[in-house]
Amino acid sequence: MRMIRQTLLLLVLFASPLYSDDRKGEIRHSFLGLGKGARSSIIAEDGTVSWKIDLPASDGWVLPNGNVLLAVYPCQKYPRGGVAEIERASNRTVFSYQGQQREISTVPLLPDGNFLVAELGPEPRARTINRKGEILHDMPLSCQTGNAHMQTRMLRRLPNGNYIAPHLLDFAVKEYNRETGAVLKTFPTDDRGREKRDWPFTAIRLADGNTLIGCTNGNRVIEVDSQGEIVWKVDNEDLGKELLDDACGVQRLPNGNTVITSYHASGNRVKLTEVTRDKKVVWTYSGGKHGFHHFQVLTTNGKPLKDNTMK
Repeated sequence: MRMIRQTLLLLVLFASPLYSDDRKGEIRHSFLGLGKGARSSIIAEDGTVSWKIDLPASDGWVLPNGNVLLAVYPCQKYPRGGVAEIERASNRTVFSYQGQQREISTVPLLPDGNFLVAELGPEPRARTINRKGEILHDMPLSCQTGNAHMQTRMLRRLPNGNYIAPHLLDFAVKEYNRETGAVLKTFPTDDRGREKRDWPFTAIRLADGNTLIGCTNGNRVIEVDSQGEIVWKVDNEDLGKELLDDACGVQRLPNGNTVITSYHASGNRVKLTEVTRDKKVVWTYSGGKHGFHHFQVLTTNGKPLKDNTMK
């Protein structure tokens, strides 16, 4: 009888979730979240806010020196948008640049320490600025000019010097020659006909040469190869109850998974969602009232994350 009780006890212990490998495989991310309504914040792996500043931003990064670089939405301090580098420990602004048109939508740090910005307005421009606020390079962007906010929400420079930019109301991602401003390639963002055309919000060139595109109108993420052919996509038809509501920001993780930020002013289904290659949802984070326009996953289960985009 005693042996039977011991056997039953062992069966209960090994069947308990406390001893399951599932708990060891839990995914926990910390990330920088950016948005017009969410302000700018760093969310720790336990879901708490570890840093925040009352500046609404559309793009940004945690820099190698630990500071946070922001493309600030138009606000009282930056009436036409701007760029701010913030020292995290003190929230002191160590660099500031005021926009010259209506809005600045993006601000990647370049390898030489300068900044690339997209200035939106009557004459949308790609501009390189240095830490003195001087404009080192200036190039027009080929996109519609009727709605400045929708001209482009992201701009990145590729290793060959070209620029890549999604243009929402042009329904396309364009690759520019930096020197001439000529459009070298145009990637369409959908395969569903003109009646359901998607608005590309994010375009990231991956390390393998493919381009990952987040589409806010259409609620989908697509990956295209160098010829513009769709090689992978995920949308609400694939996600069951984990629906997207404006899939505007994307990041490809080193493990091959894709993190998507779902944003909408209505406050419905605003969150971050990590999806595997076979479209299985493995992690979500509720994004609050307005969600995040862009984000940067910083650590996973305590380990710093390596960037998986072209440099």
